[in-house]
Amino acid sequence: MIGSLLIANRGEIACRIIRTARAMGIRTVAVYSDADAKALHVRQADEAVHIGASPARESYLRGDRIIAAALATGAEAIHPGYGFLSENAEFAQAVIDAGLVWVGPNPDSIRAMGLKDAAKALMVAAGVPVTPGYMGDDQSLERLQAEADATGYPVLIKAVAGGGGKGMRRVDAAADFADALLSCRREAASSFGNDHVLIEKYILSPRHIEVQVFGDSHGNVVHLFERDCSLQRRHQKVIEEAPAPGMDAATREAICAAAVKAAKAVDYVGAGTIEFIADASEGLRADRIWFMEMNTRLQVEHPVTEEITGQDLVEWQLRVASGEVLPKRQDELAIDGWAIEARLYAEDPRTGFLPSIGTLDRFDLGQATRVDTGVEQGAAISPFYDPMIAKVVAWGPDRETARETLADALDGAVVWPVRSNAGFLVEALDHPVFVAGTVDTGLIAREGDALMPPERPTEEALIAAAAALSGGRANAGFRLNAPRRLEGLFLLDGKPVPVDFVDAPALTAIDGDVLITEGGQTWQLTPWRATGVAAGAAADGAILSPMPGRIIAADVAVGDAVVKGQKLVTLEAMKMEHSLTAPFDGVVEALSATVGGQVSEGTVLVTIGARE
Repeated sequence: MIGSLLIANRGEIACRIIRTARAMGIRTVAVYSDADAKALHVRQADEAVHIGASPARESYLRGDRIIAAALATGAEAIHPGYGFLSENAEFAQAVIDAGLVWVGPNPDSIRAMGLKDAAKALMVAAGVPVTPGYMGDDQSLERLQAEADATGYPVLIKAVAGGGGKGMRRVDAAADFADALLSCRREAASSFGNDHVLIEKYILSPRHIEVQVFGDSHGNVVHLFERDCSLQRRHQKVIEEAPAPGMDAATREAICAAAVKAAKAVDYVGAGTIEFIADASEGLRADRIWFMEMNTRLQVEHPVTEEITGQDLVEWQLRVASGEVLPKRQDELAIDGWAIEARLYAEDPRTGFLPSIGTLDRFDLGQATRVDTGVEQGAAISPFYDPMIAKVVAWGPDRETARETLADALDGAVVWPVRSNAGFLVEALDHPVFVAGTVDTGLIAREGDALMPPERPTEEALIAAAAALSGGRANAGFRLNAPRRLEGLFLLDGKPVPVDFVDAPALTAIDGDVLITEGGQTWQLTPWRATGVAAGAAADGAILSPMPGRIIAADVAVGDAVVKGQKLVTLEAMKMEHSLTAPFDGVVEALSATVGGQVSEGTVLVTIGARE
């Protein structure tokens, strides 16, 4: 058995691996960047090594520094977690060449499944059904456009080296193809260093079904059943569950057998996930489910599989990497109950899901569910990494129990002053389509407005908070020969809000503040202060950077006429692209955005003036 382990990752997954390693008596070594010097995973590990500056390319993507840290600390093995270098075959080989144990599949398996076009060709040869489309070497715009036209719209452009929802664009009409291809290639080159793409038919009623597989070095491969990851936003998973709703025994047997066949085709060792796309227009049927790709690592959503099988998949990884046989045979694995996981992100749904950064002055997710996180109260959310701050997982004997447990937990989640998507998750869990178990991957795109949490608390919550804030002391509100009416003026998240105290105790504002948590959202109610009102807001035509980031495209020049909603500048921050658009029809009066330049939050990038 491995005696010491370096974790080549950060945050939630690093803490998750440390938890299992400690239970197995394995010594752990963490690595960290400047931004993570005080991070939870650094403090939980037995030893920690600084590997570079805050940007991932200068720290967590520096395989040479990670291997050097392992050798310097006497670590026997390296676990890559997910993301970063987890599916990098060259890094895996370098770990092995350094005489260390790689906790993952062999490099040849990673290479075989790492490029989506090659992986699909391999699956065709293995007899695994794949979606229609184009996977050729000719990457010219003309050829790709022709293949998309022939496949029939809508189509999906996918980076062959992509993952995590990046390097993917849906195209609904031929006229939109060229722009979508350019954007997809740019993101793919930035994220993966490879701008080659493939074309797939876009399924109009798609369900994302994936199967957890596991292999060992003795030739054994098993599956641990399926997960449904259909609730997605921009191809990024939001809520995952196991098993998949509506999956009958025959369809489950067929899809899981196909997943095992796919893993055996590449002599797979370790944890992996075979992802399928299902046409659910007539329910889940084996003849309408096609291979999409394989993720040669542990998945973010692995906890739901652990919850329904009672297995620790990280422990399985460490045992297999140590040369042991799989802990369970296929006939020893069974589904018990239902599990649902929600990804809690530091982002604000009401501002287009822009990431939110800052210090977590309050962070409380309760005790009723499993919470996998890499932060705690007082931690800082930085702009350098993925904005996911926790995974909240609920188990129940049936789907409805698990759903209600998770919704209740998120309803009471306190995250402040950093914004989170908890309120959005509550709305999603309570949406009739999710309750019915018939979600497809387009639900959020179709129902986005309906899933938005309210902008302010209920009046009952406001009155209760105002009462707590003011201590119940009297305030002016008496009018002769008129009904008694009391109204106090407060600040809700810095904006004036009147609170009507008809038939409520008379109140007087005092110093202090109250946090209101309702429906997964948190607001701050403070006493009215004239100096507290935000001043100096930018003029309506000033386009400000919503967060620190790098300018990757400027689509206008000074003097250009623009229309409302037209894209002006593209900002890259927290591993995502953000398009900044014109607020009204006008003319570009000033442009300070320079492609490649770094900008701070609040920087004026473009100024739009009204047309004469």
